[in-house]
Amino acid sequence: MMEIKQSKGEKPVNRNRRDGKIMFLCIVPFLILVFLFSYFPLHGWIYALYDYKPALGLSGSEFVGLKWFKILVSSPTQLSQIIQVMKNTFAMSFLGIATSMLPVFFAILLNEVKCKWFKNLVQTLTTLPNFISWVLIYTIAFSLFSSTGLINTLLQEHGFISEAIKFLDSDNHTWLMMCLWNIWKGLGWGAIMYLAAIAGIDPELYESARIDGANRFHLMRYITLPALMPTYLVMLMLSIANLLNNGMDQYFVFQNAFNKEHIQVLDLYVYNIGLGGNSLSLATVLSMLKSLVSVALLAIVNFASKKIRGSSII
Repeated sequence: MMEIKQSKGEKPVNRNRRDGKIMFLCIVPFLILVFLFSYFPLHGWIYALYDYKPALGLSGSEFVGLKWFKILVSSPTQLSQIIQVMKNTFAMSFLGIATSMLPVFFAILLNEVKCKWFKNLVQTLTTLPNFISWVLIYTIAFSLFSSTGLINTLLQEHGFISEAIKFLDSDNHTWLMMCLWNIWKGLGWGAIMYLAAIAGIDPELYESARIDGANRFHLMRYITLPALMPTYLVMLMLSIANLLNNGMDQYFVFQNAFNKEHIQVLDLYVYNIGLGGNSLSLATVLSMLKSLVSVALLAIVNFASKKIRGSSII
């Protein structure tokens, strides 16, 4: 066979190079997309060096150097706001990490349901909220929990309360309420990956455990749960690396004058400063700092992954 290939002028080395070039050309479109949407926008960081006015454009705006960076640490009012925003951001993120085991437990319990149609129904109903926008979710919340919503109306009609309870127009337990809405929206979707991991577990492990006298709870505790831990650890490390990226949509639609102090996370604060406060340059500085901190967290998590798991996540 080697003689036939050499007679045709094809060498294994040349073939490998050709295959490598073909594979590289296959990923070029994705590299272009990553560059356009992830790296090319970084040129906008230059706005942090100007007192940017949209009406004047960048060329007509005044160059101020590091003025906006100094304002972050020199202004007591600005600094106190940023501290509160960071407290909100870390609180929301840590609540999300603290409840990150819920999809694991939900997937294990759902896998134990033997009635197929009921299992499919539960999985569909719990996955569906992930595809509902936060705007529609707030509409549902307003219809149920506003002062004139369904819950208050029923409680008043049956004499349980005399005045409407302000579920939404209140700053009480804001972090917890946002966490509960986030769990409701993402529980079913988060369990899909763990259900796929459960499907990959060797059935012979369960059979051997049953022969040794293990019941269903023993199987879940000693076989299913340990098998899901590698997947969970990877997801946990990615969540820690994205500690500052807890989104904006949810908090934007739920914010109001009553809960703004505790609901304003970093992404929402950047939006409010940039568009609501008409200070795009300061918003750019905040987004820059957020990106740098996120990269540092990713590097730390990747280092921890090498030490704990023996392999990196990037």
